[in-house]
Amino acid sequence: MAGLRYGRIVLKLSGEELSGDGRFIVDPEVLRVVAREVRAVHELGVQVALVVGGGNIVRGAEMSRLLGIDKVTADYMGMLATVINALALQEVLEGHGLETRVQTAIAMHQIAEPFIRRRAIRHLEKGRVVLFAAGTGSPYFTTDTTAALRAIEIEAGAVLMAKNRVPGVFDKDPRVHRDAIMFDRLTYLEYINRGLQVMDTTTVSLCMDNGLDIWVFNLQEPGNLERIVRGEHVGTLIGGAP
Repeated sequence: MAGLRYGRIVLKLSGEELSGDGRFIVDPEVLRVVAREVRAVHELGVQVALVVGGGNIVRGAEMSRLLGIDKVTADYMGMLATVINALALQEVLEGHGLETRVQTAIAMHQIAEPFIRRRAIRHLEKGRVVLFAAGTGSPYFTTDTTAALRAIEIEAGAVLMAKNRVPGVFDKDPRVHRDAIMFDRLTYLEYINRGLQVMDTTTVSLCMDNGLDIWVFNLQEPGNLERIVRGEHVGTLIGGAP
């Protein structure tokens, strides 16, 4: 652990990240990449928890807007989608030699543990990778907010956001605007005041109130996760004053 920037992290994966180029709902190769990256930092002694989104299966906002489904019901559908992704990721992680536990914010005892903070911390201390699924268990909160909340609850050093193959935070969408400029570092207030859309302001505000670092980076670039925990600057850091 000597020389590492963080001893415990929360890695946030979007559902879109898991779907790769869109040919699959869950891309097997993407899961294998995630497993290799997580195993690399786990072997350094870093305690790793993951929060996974469900947008590759169900996006609650779209279900509500396009089909007229009640917003609360649509959000619960999205939460259940995250459990499917977590179970798929669990299998691949264990196939790479990692011991895991899935904890859900909505009780489903046949397939996962309920989220219990002290139990989650104990799993991490025992060297297990913990996957937090079903969001916060309440509608109107994103899985980005879940990642920040869980990171604070388990006393992680940072939340690392893998954002659908985007290498960091830009002033505008780099997939649409060729002249988009990537930020090396932002304070929490700079992110909020600029109205950036990589994650919601609730997430950033929660991290600001608790002094939690946020990294936005490309997980598909081999070694990026390890570089961050070793102290290198990869992607965009959102934090306190430089």
